[in-house]
Amino acid sequence: MTAIPALQQPIDTRLCFSTSQPGIGHFSLRPLSLPEDTSLLHDWLTRDYARFWGMQNATPSDIEIFYQDLMATSHADAFLGLHNGSPAFLVECYMPLHDPVGQHYDVRPGDRGMHFLVAPCSTPIPGFTLAVMRTIMEFLFSDPFARRVVVEPDVRNDKIHVLNKRVGFEYDRVIQLGEKTAHLAFCTREQYAASLTLENRP
Repeated sequence: MTAIPALQQPIDTRLCFSTSQPGIGHFSLRPLSLPEDTSLLHDWLTRDYARFWGMQNATPSDIEIFYQDLMATSHADAFLGLHNGSPAFLVECYMPLHDPVGQHYDVRPGDRGMHFLVAPCSTPIPGFTLAVMRTIMEFLFSDPFARRVVVEPDVRNDKIHVLNKRVGFEYDRVIQLGEKTAHLAFCTREQYAASLTLENRP
């Protein structure tokens, strides 16, 4: 497999990103702040619905150390997403070239990987998770060097597969990442833009 590190640009660590999603509200992202965000992340990541993250038995210290280590690298970062100013989702961004997924395909310049988790919600908002996903895609593509988003969701995570395809991801094949059996999927700028056109078609 061909690695092209000289053409990979560093993760965009801007202090904030904001956008509005029609009918849903205002979204923004900021870098995680530790230890201030630790208890919030611990609450989210140890719930049953977050089982695909593999942190259900993690302690607050485990989670804080994990994200401190992640953000200390030059090839990954983590952000807290806000909805109308309140914490609403977690986003991890990474360079596939420096991640195990990069061993399963030919990494291209401008590839960006991501994981995200929506906060637990007592009053569901129709279309909310899709709005979060679109916010994340817009954030990633706001980096002029980003050309394609790469994801590797657990094959059992049926809900995320539907969402991924709705925003333009094309599923390539099943891969093994440690103990996780995952789908490898890609979404270019053009594919994402096409998904918006389809969404707005009468």
